Amino acid sequence: MAHVLHTPSLAHFKLPAIDNEPMKSYAVGSEERPKLEKAVADMRAAGPVEIPVVINGEKIKTGQIGKQINPSEHKTTVCTYHEADASLIKKAIDGALEAKARWEAMPFNDRAAVFLKAADLIATKYRYKLMAATMLGQGKNAWQAEIDAAAELCDFFRFGAKYAEEMYQQQPPKNSPGVWNRSEYRALEGFVFAVSPFNFTAIGGNLAGAPALMGNVVLWKPSPGAVYSNYIVYQILEEAGLPAGVIQFVPGPAEEICDVVLAHPEFASLHFTGSTHVFRKLWKQIGNNIDNYKSYPRIVGETGGKNYHVLHKSLDADGVRQAALQTIRGAFEYQGQKCSACSRVYVPESLFADFKKVLVEEHAKIKQGPIHKWENFMGPVINKFAFDKIKGFIDHAISNDDCEVIAGGKCDDSEGYFVQPTIIVTKDKDAKTLKEEIFGPVVTLYVYEDADFEATCKMVSDTTQYALTGALFAKDREAIVAGSNLLRNTAGNFYINDKCTGAVVGQQPFGGARGSGTNDKAGSWSLLLRFVSARSVKENFVEIDGFAYPSNSV
Repeated sequence: MAHVLHTPSLAHFKLPAIDNEPMKSYAVGSEERPKLEKAVADMRAAGPVEIPVVINGEKIKTGQIGKQINPSEHKTTVCTYHEADASLIKKAIDGALEAKARWEAMPFNDRAAVFLKAADLIATKYRYKLMAATMLGQGKNAWQAEIDAAAELCDFFRFGAKYAEEMYQQQPPKNSPGVWNRSEYRALEGFVFAVSPFNFTAIGGNLAGAPALMGNVVLWKPSPGAVYSNYIVYQILEEAGLPAGVIQFVPGPAEEICDVVLAHPEFASLHFTGSTHVFRKLWKQIGNNIDNYKSYPRIVGETGGKNYHVLHKSLDADGVRQAALQTIRGAFEYQGQKCSACSRVYVPESLFADFKKVLVEEHAKIKQGPIHKWENFMGPVINKFAFDKIKGFIDHAISNDDCEVIAGGKCDDSEGYFVQPTIIVTKDKDAKTLKEEIFGPVVTLYVYEDADFEATCKMVSDTTQYALTGALFAKDREAIVAGSNLLRNTAGNFYINDKCTGAVVGQQPFGGARGSGTNDKAGSWSLLLRFVSARSVKENFVEIDGFAYPSNSV
């Protein structure tokens, strides 16, 4: 591409009004239901698609092939994809750095326009295709795909532009006579490495998109479990006008790619969502390479969770029922494969019988099976590794005298990776299923004495290394205040009388601390701030008469 000289902005542009993408219901008789049904049917009938590596806009077929399978029907391949090797990663870095100067110099309104147009393309032209890829490739039902691949991804792109505009408007409040003070928000020197997970299409788009919006160039390594949907997002950004080289799409073996990226002097930032173990490993690798880098890299990560619901004795019968229903959703929607999923519940003894009754009755109504069958609330877990890991936790509980499986507990991987929604009751406050992240449809209940509410809140805090999400269910306001204070550092997203999942961009910025990540709050201005390097500019208009100060006079 020939060098393009970007002209300066000749006006201050105001973004269109930004609001959350309206969500469609897909109810029987709705306009959208047959459209999504057709998209899913067409994608199933078409068979696997072939996805290239994309570097500098060039589609590269390496011959080193990976497969993304349909976890509902694991003999079915959703896509095959070519994998980047070390030499291609070096090419991708060089190309991104070459594209950087032009992209960073592009006026903000033009960068923002790319992402605003991409959001509109997702909301309209590509909504059902992107949802179908998310359903078939990642095992989401229609509603879970809607709130992820359609609504949240649109929200990330639109609210990102809004927050960036607000950030650029943050200027020094004071100017001395004859002086004009200004702040610039430069892109980072070098390139950003985005490593995205399988479970949210929107997260993949945001991990690459948020740094790019701020003028950075990005290498995007998608999860093997989400290559198809992520590639569609990449294609949408291309169609929206994203210049070649700004985001390089590089699926491939994690270790080989990371070794090349993290050894490069121009590595400027890691934007990561995934496991705590992998994040810590990458952080150590970055630390070991610190002498090689031009700048101190920005490390931004959202990792695991061991998220909780705590019930207080002040709940009435309706409150207990609501807590049970919210626990069913929080623990079992998308098969518990959310970093925010409810994995442990603390119930006062006086409420336990009623809570358990509702929970078990509602659990019996859950339908599970292939996601293209609309009646199924739950689908499969993502792959064989996840299936075996989750089954291991369930088997451990079954064999443990301190644990009782009161619902679910069966696993079947004959056709797809199906794990029944499982409810465990334990007498052991340090039970394995109360402490370790499972990332599957397993929730453990612990019964505490009514008088031990404060001690139980401390137990919630001390039991695990995580601090992502949590919820408190109570009727008494003093209990809500006390619990909120006692649980303050246990969750970056805290819910009162609501489930611990379902953060919405523009409403509940998302992220946690401790072992759950850097808490940089996806879907907020604070995340974008991590991908800029501020420059303070002072311009003087008034000459001085000499170098001496009045205090030097005698």
